Amino acid sequence: MTSSAKENALVEALLACKLASLPLPADVKGTWLAEGVLQLIPAEPWQQATVISAGIHGNETAPIEMLLRILADISSGKQPLHQAILVVFGNLPSMRANKRYLHNDMNRLFGGRHAQAKPGNESRRAAQLEQVVADFFASTAPQSQSNRLHLDLHTAIRGSRFAQFSLIPFHRHAYHPSFFALQEACGLDAVVQHTAPGGTFSNFTSDAFGAQSCTLELGKALPFGQNDLTQFATTEAALRALIAGETLPTRDKAPVRYFSVAESIIKSDARFTLNLDPQAENFTELDVGYEIASQPGKHWTVSAKAPYILFPNAGVALGLRAGMLLQPASPCLSLPD
Repeated sequence: MTSSAKENALVEALLACKLASLPLPADVKGTWLAEGVLQLIPAEPWQQATVISAGIHGNETAPIEMLLRILADISSGKQPLHQAILVVFGNLPSMRANKRYLHNDMNRLFGGRHAQAKPGNESRRAAQLEQVVADFFASTAPQSQSNRLHLDLHTAIRGSRFAQFSLIPFHRHAYHPSFFALQEACGLDAVVQHTAPGGTFSNFTSDAFGAQSCTLELGKALPFGQNDLTQFATTEAALRALIAGETLPTRDKAPVRYFSVAESIIKSDARFTLNLDPQAENFTELDVGYEIASQPGKHWTVSAKAPYILFPNAGVALGLRAGMLLQPASPCLSLPD
């Protein structure tokens, strides 16, 4: 069996064994809202409704494996569940193909943007996920009230000087100190605040439902079976404590660094050029005055205010973000007026 065939067999086994027929303890009610989307409600009173998603990009496999492991322990009774959760395995066809996506980058299609995209696997799935999340939050509203969370788990394409970090979507409603305490407990090295709306899954849940939402980047994307899940042990412990309604783990590493997006580099011309080593890591500090990117009629130059680069990628489609320039921010991540 080839390496690719082995990986496909592994993901099929994971999906078939863990998702098709999952036995649950008597005190947990499970409902499949769609393929790969499982709602779990404990019998006892609960105060929080949480969406935990992974696999929005199908080749970002470590969070998928971590969630499957947590689900297996809920199934066996080893993992307590005292909060309502919706577990979402996002892009199943691209997971099976070990590809980021098949037709469109799904994490640019939320908030209704799927309606303007070329029809395909991701546009259909984004529309479906918007509906199932709406159904979940509607059904849990009487008890959860405003205690809505969404953690969208990813891994990054390239290496990072801060190995694990989160991105907070643009928002106007309050983000609670307890949410940032969760970021700390997850062992994140950095937190980045978006300063403009976007088409991400976490932006959708924050904007549409007033949820405390974020995208968690937990390391580098690797094929199924090649992940060292011990690297994500701190995040996994925090997630397990969260859904069990237990005290979050105590942080035992350097303080979180906070950033906000000063400028997005939007590729709008086929002659776009990104002047950066392909191996440059996320959060690389660039020289002031350096021309980081250009296209006819537009040049991006690094300023002393915002010298850090995040998610540089010249290969994105026209109209999409080819990178972000970051500036240091205070822990409260205040948005501009």
